[in-house]
Amino acid sequence: MNHAIRTAILLGGGAAAGLALALGLEAGVGHTPVNADVIAMPPPVATARTVPTDAGQLQLSFAPVANRAAPAVVNVYSARVNRSRATMMDDPFFRQFFGGGAPQPRVEQSLGSGVIIEADGLIVTNNHVVQGADEILVALSDRREFKAKLVFADAKSDLALLKIDTKSVKLPVIRLGDSDRAQVGDVVLAVGNPFGVGQTVTHGIVSAVARTGVGVSDYQFFIQTDAAINPGNSGGALLDLHGDLVGINSTIYSRSGGSNGIGFAIPANIVRVFLSAAGSGKLVTGWIGAEGEAITADSARLAGLDRPGGVLVTAVSPGSPAASAGIRVGDVLTAIDGKDVADPGMLRYRIATQGVGTRLDVALLRAGRVEHVALTLTKPPETPTRSLTTIGGDNLLNGVTIGNLSPAFAQELGAGLPEHGVVVTAVAAAA
Repeated sequence: MNHAIRTAILLGGGAAAGLALALGLEAGVGHTPVNADVIAMPPPVATARTVPTDAGQLQLSFAPVANRAAPAVVNVYSARVNRSRATMMDDPFFRQFFGGGAPQPRVEQSLGSGVIIEADGLIVTNNHVVQGADEILVALSDRREFKAKLVFADAKSDLALLKIDTKSVKLPVIRLGDSDRAQVGDVVLAVGNPFGVGQTVTHGIVSAVARTGVGVSDYQFFIQTDAAINPGNSGGALLDLHGDLVGINSTIYSRSGGSNGIGFAIPANIVRVFLSAAGSGKLVTGWIGAEGEAITADSARLAGLDRPGGVLVTAVSPGSPAASAGIRVGDVLTAIDGKDVADPGMLRYRIATQGVGTRLDVALLRAGRVEHVALTLTKPPETPTRSLTTIGGDNLLNGVTIGNLSPAFAQELGAGLPEHGVVVTAVAAAA
């Protein structure tokens, strides 16, 4: 495939017609505190999977699942006013005759979907659907419309939490599932509002459960599906056949802008962590204090492994949870709480789905033996301080802003950065 034309496309964009035109723009959207802790429901109990054994079992219908879940999937319309001066009026010649040009407001509208996760009107969607919006309108499946407030948003996870005032009327909800139970081949349904045509349900299977390198969320860990997902589906639901939320549809790979059978959803377990952080207003990922690299075929042979897999520890921060647990450079981390860790991206995901203060069982290989250690996730420390400095003077780095990396600063900037060193945070236009 020509990688130059394979593009990751965020699904919540484009001009929204019809209902979006009804948006008023008098009041801006503000981040408001959550009045009560958002309670993430525990994952449902796993049930055994069976293969159809006769024609009757093959003649199934997804209608019961769709009918139960669809009322809890909403349309999200957002509008942002871009005020800019008339270009002609910036010219001194015209300004002497007509004065300064008045700002020319231009309304940018976008369209996406959302999932009701609390009956009192809490809705999860993608951050990129509502980012920078001056006003947000939510339309339910029964065509009722509500203005929404942005309660909490996190760009790194590409998730946002909205609240609508239902006047104490309870709304249908979708239960959060356990995305770690999703398996390749499981049937899933995608529900959303593609291209603004109205609520649409499509079906497919889970194509991959640990897809990385998509480039949308810092967690770099997505559920891939071939269910038809198109622009406008962003923030919509990916459901299992129990009607539980497996993921939030987020992006696609496409040459044309439409569905090519390669869609990606943010796992429900990341959504659960995001909701638990809404009360504090900041999503902080736990820290173990160990850095590592993927196991290659060569390093697997040196480590005595029969195949590549796991994370080779290359650095351990003194005083960190990893150091306290006895993890050493050269150890190979293979599992967290019994769940495989195939590479550094999956290690970050396993940690990201657990809250600060959670105690983890870590399986590792050391000198050819499997060992288990226990550690407790902590907040990443801000040591050393970032000490941002802009370089001046007559040199090649004039106008470049640099700072000290720390575990906390590295997490803030994005996954994949080392926890120590110096990082460039800004470059002046003339630099």
